[in-house]
Amino acid sequence: MTPPLVQHPTPRLSALQVLACGATIVTLSMGIRHGFGLWLQPITAAQGWTRETFAFALAIQNLSWGVFGIFAGMAADRFGAMRVLVGGAVLYALGLAGMALSPTPLTFALTAGILIGAAQAGTTYAVIYGVIGRQIPAEKRSWAMGVAAAAGSFGQFLMVPVEGWLISAFGWQEALLILGAAVLLIMPLALFLREPGFVGGVAPKREQTIVQAAREAFKYRSFQLLMAGYFVCGFQVVFIGVHMPSYLKDNGLSPQVASYALALIGLFNVIGTYAAGALGQRMAKRHILAFIYLARAVAISIFLIVPLSPASVYVFAAVMGVLWLSTVPPTNAVVAQIFGVAHLSMLGGFVFFSHQIGSFLGVWLGGYLYDRTGSYDIVWYISIALGVFAALINLPVRESPIVRGGPHRVEVAA
Repeated sequence: MTPPLVQHPTPRLSALQVLACGATIVTLSMGIRHGFGLWLQPITAAQGWTRETFAFALAIQNLSWGVFGIFAGMAADRFGAMRVLVGGAVLYALGLAGMALSPTPLTFALTAGILIGAAQAGTTYAVIYGVIGRQIPAEKRSWAMGVAAAAGSFGQFLMVPVEGWLISAFGWQEALLILGAAVLLIMPLALFLREPGFVGGVAPKREQTIVQAAREAFKYRSFQLLMAGYFVCGFQVVFIGVHMPSYLKDNGLSPQVASYALALIGLFNVIGTYAAGALGQRMAKRHILAFIYLARAVAISIFLIVPLSPASVYVFAAVMGVLWLSTVPPTNAVVAQIFGVAHLSMLGGFVFFSHQIGSFLGVWLGGYLYDRTGSYDIVWYISIALGVFAALINLPVRESPIVRGGPHRVEVAA
């Protein structure tokens, strides 16, 4: 039985406009975020805080991003992405300024944690992918999502060395204030993503309400499996992104090695995310996801076994870079493929919330267990086990469109 078509506005924004503006926004927003690990030691040393204090604030940030991402997605689906992006840019600037000027762990958690987390919810993938889903034809959607994700990776390659240079040249506080001014560039870019279907800021009529769409998704087994896999993605990448600079310094390597490693992750993830999006047009996305998670587990295992050196770090960074955010395009493309695009930003927000719960645990456990054991080893081992787990649970995912119209929703074999 062919599922009924969801009526949505005929695409009127050009693909070039959507991808150029969306990719630039993601480059800036994600690029700044990927460098936060560079501030761990300068801030804790200057403020006399423990690593757990810093890690807890960034854990709150990831959880806040996930929680607010759901509501940012709802707002983008209802009123269009432009308004959400502008609001997110303002919050981002305020959060970076607060991160620089916070005198206590509480205010640091409120600004670096809650405020920046809310800002990232309104300026990253869930909102941008909603625009892509509504404005790019289905036959090019996975590829377009890969382009946007690759932009986020390029932002890491571009911004992390810039952030390291800003810290060394101006100091950690001034560097954050400079970035706070730079992030406001998202506001004019958002104007070019004003979707013509949202006349007067009101969404076109939809087949389902928000509650109906959410209830349908959460009862669907494949949606549950995607959420579980994305939890693992968040745990692994945020633990590595935040704690690897300190892990390397603890083992006698210079801060420059960490900066170059994070930049390499971003550079090679341009390749990985683009490839994942392009391959998603040709092969089962569940197989792509299973391979990515298993390959991460293997890469981490080898990294821990071989002697640590700048060369081994750079090889690990390159391999992990290919796998870093390459889960994003196939995961979101599967959600769009199953449920359609009418509520894509909201459903993407729910999936991403699971990712951010994993992020919370990854970054917080890294600081917590380090402070108590003096080592990151336990968290590395957890990351390996979770990678194998995520590979296995993505294999049963069904990618075919959901069948509506009857009393039951049926998973159709892909």
